[in-house]
This record gives sequence, C-alpha cells and structure tokens, in this order.
Amino acid sequence: MAAASSSAPARPTFLLLGDDPFRTRLRLAELVSSLVADAPTESAGLVRWPGPDLGTPLGVTRHDARSDSAEAILMSGASQGLFAAVDERRVVIVEHAEALRSDEPVRAFPPDAALVLVTTEKLPTSRARRAPARAKKDEAVAVDLPAAVTESGGKVERIARLQPPEVPGWITGRAALAGVTLAHDAVEALAVAIGADSDRIEQEIAKLSSFAGGKRIEAADVRALVAGAIESDVFRLTEAVVKQDAKAAIARLDELFSDGQAPQQILALLVWQFRILLFASAMRGAQDAERMAKAIRAASPASLYRWQAQARRVDRKLVTRAYESLYATDLAIKQGRTDPETALTLCVLDLCGVANADPRELVLGEPPRR
Repeated sequence: MAAASSSAPARPTFLLLGDDPFRTRLRLAELVSSLVADAPTESAGLVRWPGPDLGTPLGVTRHDARSDSAEAILMSGASQGLFAAVDERRVVIVEHAEALRSDEPVRAFPPDAALVLVTTEKLPTSRARRAPARAKKDEAVAVDLPAAVTESGGKVERIARLQPPEVPGWITGRAALAGVTLAHDAVEALAVAIGADSDRIEQEIAKLSSFAGGKRIEAADVRALVAGAIESDVFRLTEAVVKQDAKAAIARLDELFSDGQAPQQILALLVWQFRILLFASAMRGAQDAERMAKAIRAASPASLYRWQAQARRVDRKLVTRAYESLYATDLAIKQGRTDPETALTLCVLDLCGVANADPRELVLGEPPRR
C-alpha cells in the first residue's frame, strides 16, 4: 500500500515516488479518480483498485516533463477545459517529473487546480541538488521535488515495491479482483516464480483467468503456464538438499519426474541455483543485491533475498563440492554411463550427504579421493 499521511494536503499537490511502476500507475489512477470526484484522496488499498487505466475524464490534462515546458504545465492548471463545468476541478498530471528543470510548476501552480507529479526514478536530495560553484551555462541543475512539494503544502507519497512476505497476499487480492480462485499451493508457486514483480503478476493472473474458465487454479496449472514456475519446484528441491533432508529431496525430485520435467533441465536449474546460493552467501545489503542480480541475470534484486536464509547454511566448500557432483552427473548422463533419472537421483542423494551415492564414481570408475 502507498505510504502516506492520514491528513489531506493543504494544497492539492501530490508527488508520487514510485519504486514499483505498476503499483504507481494504480495509485495514480486511484488518486485522479478521487480528485475528479472531489472525494478523499487517501488510498483505500491498491490491491483493491481495478486497474491503471485513467479513462478519459473531463478536466484531466497529462504532460510529459521530458518534452513539455513549465509554461505549458502552468497554462493547463490555469485554463478551463472547453467542455468542463464551471465548478469542475482541473487535474494536471506530470509524468517523468524527474526531468523538470525548475520547481516553478509547483510553486506557481494555481491553488484551485490539482497537480500530480509522477516519477519512478530516483530523485536527488537537497544536498545533492546544489549546483557546483562553476556550473556550465547550459548544465541542468537537479530539482528537489520532495522539498518543493512539501514547502508548497502538498503531499509526497512513496509507492514501495512489494516485500517477499507481502507477495502472496497481493496475488490473492488481485486474483480475487479478476474473479480467479487460486489454490494455496498455486499462490505459493506463483509467488516463488514471479517474486515482487507486480506488473507480471497482473499479466500472469490474466493468463490464468483465460485458461481456468471459472475453475480453481492448481499448482500444476501454474507450473504448466507460468514461465519460471519450475524454478520454484527446483528451489524447494535445493532447499531440501541444503537442509540435508534426503527424504524430502527425493520426494520433490520424484514429483518433478512425474510432472514430465527432463533430468537435464532439473540439473541445469540446480547448477544455477547453487550459483545463486554462492552469491547470496556473500550479499551484505541492497547494493550487493543489485550488483549480484545483474551478474547472475536474476529477475530482480528482491529475488535474491529469499535465498539468504538458505545461504547461511552453506559455505564455499559445500558449494564447491556440489559443483563437482553436478558436473560429474552431467558427464555421466552425456557419456551414457547410466540413465539420466538414476544419475540425478544419485546426485541429489550425494548432495544430501548420503554415503556411497557419489555420482563421480560413474565417471571415474572408482571412488574419488575425499
């Protein structure tokens, strides 16, 4: 939910700082609807708002700060629409507000009109916006929009990304809004497969809705239709392996085989997930998460956080040993030393610490030195 104060702003000026683009669009649509209807502007819960479409309400003008001047924005606030009622409130939306070169549109905006500034980019603080002593003539000086809006009596709202514990509730709420019923394990599978990407959650729920035809969506449907859902199943397999729970790991592996997943695909995902474990074990903060997510091409930095709990259980020696076992399994399958399912089963047992299940023996022909 958008973080905002409980009191209405002294002036109808709003700055939406969006860390989550889709949820920011939802909040924009909700806010504009309230302003047009002269209703309370506090968010009633973004999970319940139908969609980001603004429609075509009279009295609403949209500007792009990358191309429109401050004068054009001010003129929209001062001009009554051709078909607008005399008492109709004018609402001016300025998207990509980070591109504004001056705070004049905020300071000089007509008090009887509503101004909504929107950005999904990181804005400079008042300290960062100070111009150097010898700034170049045409060099743009960053504007401290949060300070300008606050000083004018407006309100700043930050629309944060969903945190991992919030994702299942968001999925359930958006699915209910779309008339889709998800089984509990389907919600879990969708949450693990997609993470905190609210835009993609919306797309996948729409796809599942078209498929379901009114029926309840099960985890098997998510695995069949949602790209990356198999990764959530292999994640549970990796989780069992890290916990050295051979019984749970083999049960999870048998489920993957029963679902028709190819041993080579499972093996490839195990290798990738152990690589993520290695990175997650070295992660210390948000900056590390962003850097490592780019390095391993993860969906988002947030997708690394769910690995941190497991990463605390492993050290580099265990990961190195796991790589050796996974590599030997790959060779054993490619060289035809045994059937792929047997090779992968031995690999999982070995990763769980079961004695005499080392797949390297299939390649070397004798037990390797430990």
